[in-house]
Amino acid sequence: MRTHPATCPAAGTSAAGERERPGGRRFASGSSRTIAPSHGPWQTKDMVLYRFLMWLAGLSLRLRAALAPWPGAERLRAPEPPEGAGPVVWLHGASNGELAAARPVIAALRSALPGLRLVVTANSLSGRDLVQGWALPGTAVRLAPHDDTRTLKRFLDAARPAALIVIENELWPNRLRLAAARGIPVFCLAARISERSAGAWRRIPGLARSVIGAITWLAPQDTASRDRFRALGLPEDRIGPLMVLKSAAGAIDAAPLPCPRATTLLAASTHAGEEAIVLAAFKRALAARPDLRLILAPRHPRRRAEVEAAIRDAGLAFATRSAGAEPDAALPVYLADTLGEMDRWYAGAGMTFVGGSLVDRGGHTPFEPAAHGSAILTGPHVANAAPAYAALLAAGGAIEVTDAASLAAAILGLADSRAQVRQAEAAARALAPFTAGAAVAAFLAALARETGPPLKGAADAVQA
Repeated sequence: MRTHPATCPAAGTSAAGERERPGGRRFASGSSRTIAPSHGPWQTKDMVLYRFLMWLAGLSLRLRAALAPWPGAERLRAPEPPEGAGPVVWLHGASNGELAAARPVIAALRSALPGLRLVVTANSLSGRDLVQGWALPGTAVRLAPHDDTRTLKRFLDAARPAALIVIENELWPNRLRLAAARGIPVFCLAARISERSAGAWRRIPGLARSVIGAITWLAPQDTASRDRFRALGLPEDRIGPLMVLKSAAGAIDAAPLPCPRATTLLAASTHAGEEAIVLAAFKRALAARPDLRLILAPRHPRRRAEVEAAIRDAGLAFATRSAGAEPDAALPVYLADTLGEMDRWYAGAGMTFVGGSLVDRGGHTPFEPAAHGSAILTGPHVANAAPAYAALLAAGGAIEVTDAASLAAAILGLADSRAQVRQAEAAARALAPFTAGAAVAAFLAALARETGPPLKGAADAVQA
């Protein structure tokens, strides 16, 4: 019978009653966290196969890096420790959206622990560049290490983190396995897991037990995710309050656009197959309201050529951000094909269609347009933020559309500043319960409890 990692005995206990981490580091014996050993459940068939596959992938990456310069080679190198002498926390987010949403967490950590050093990692170059642009003192920013044992050991040896913070659904098995083996507490914030992903984990139970057993504390994004993590074996005492980080990020001041806000529609984070529907709807609405303008911001700017072709097929004139053009009131469409400027587009649009929802991609969160007071339009596919959209639709804080005809009708109905204000006010009321402030405070308390003296200041800050 396999033993759950959470029930395995600690790797060692000092005479002072503190459990000892590899390398002589300790954390308080009062912590509920145990150190997962390097044998037993970590050696399940699923985990052994995963480790072998990651070893092969790592070998391939090393060969590629040896043959020619390649930005991704950064994933294989040990990080440069951040400047300073304080404890280190490793924070990881997949890309721009997750890391931008994590800014309240970073701010709370730095406020609670002024001497704290951060190692922030991202899967994408754009995510890494976003955080580097914040110029945070005492912070090292880099691409996330590849999930093979050799690379991760070098990373952990160099960074020596007191804790690992994972944003949303970045549950990499080797990363969590090695963190747990070294007694590094793992905190998952705004954790989200779909029914499809939960089903996939259930089909590899050995790997699932290893990953779930490595989690010290988890704040789920919604009740459905909470129930799925619980069903996968996460104990109740490791589950914190609901946390929706993107609701806490708030709006950022942005330069105004030349087009009137009330007649400007932003199609945000659109996916393949979606732009054609949006453009057809906009063209239909434009025939009735020639003063309408569209800002089209695809989720992945690398799809630029595909989206440009869709605009041409629709017979609409446009300017392109990546070519250096600014929005032009004389042109009906503006292609916002860059990263890091979404706040400007949200601020300049009285209406926002949130992409990934007319095609089955689960949608994107409504918090960014709501923070800017932009009226929200969405398709029916919103599984990634279902509770928030349910609250919005029930309160009249969003309009659901299903095709080009219904989207065109919604655009025409909202192309009025008074209608936009009414809907934005309803959205603000509907989304108020999703604030992350209390959940972030609960995280800081859990962080202090699980790490002990290295991050004890966090507990003092929470109690103050």
